[in-house]
Amino acid sequence: MLVSEKKNRMYCVESTHRIEEIIKKSRFIGIIAPCSSEKELLEILSRLRTDYPTASHIAFSYRIQSSKGIASRFFDAGEPSGTAGKPIFQHLEGKDLINVLLAVVRYFGGIKLGAGGLTRAYGGTAKKVIDGSSIVPYVEYRKIALQIEYSQLQPLGYQLKQLKGEIVEQTFADKVAVVVRLPAECADAVATQFAGKKSAD
Repeated sequence: MLVSEKKNRMYCVESTHRIEEIIKKSRFIGIIAPCSSEKELLEILSRLRTDYPTASHIAFSYRIQSSKGIASRFFDAGEPSGTAGKPIFQHLEGKDLINVLLAVVRYFGGIKLGAGGLTRAYGGTAKKVIDGSSIVPYVEYRKIALQIEYSQLQPLGYQLKQLKGEIVEQTFADKVAVVVRLPAECADAVATQFAGKKSAD
């Protein structure tokens, strides 16, 4: 499903983080991972299935920035509807996390938890793995193409370094043709400062 982007600040995780706990003999493993595309999402899920081949359930949720807004989904993985994926998703949404996959792996321990117990177990594991991860503000990046003078190349490089941007392509002719990647909120200002802009997306 797609929902429009919130106006408030969003956040992402810097790296993959994992926790584990035992709840009434069932083993719950929470894994949160940065994820910026559907392709990357599928690769991570495939690795989880390889890493935990005998798991009873691998429930998950994700929120990914797309050109149409935020793409999100939650999956119960065979648990009763609404008891696994949804409580995981609610913590992602509640923390305004974006470009992230959060999975909870369960090994059934022989004691049924009931709908309420499952919801608390999956939601609690999701909360703990989020709380233990390194969370940073989400920054949207854009690519722009510029035609600049040779004398502008060094000042452009310095400016990009300050903005945590980078030159991803450059071609030398009468002028220097560059494609730069930088925070979207700074793109128009840099384009105005250095040359005529055309989108590279």
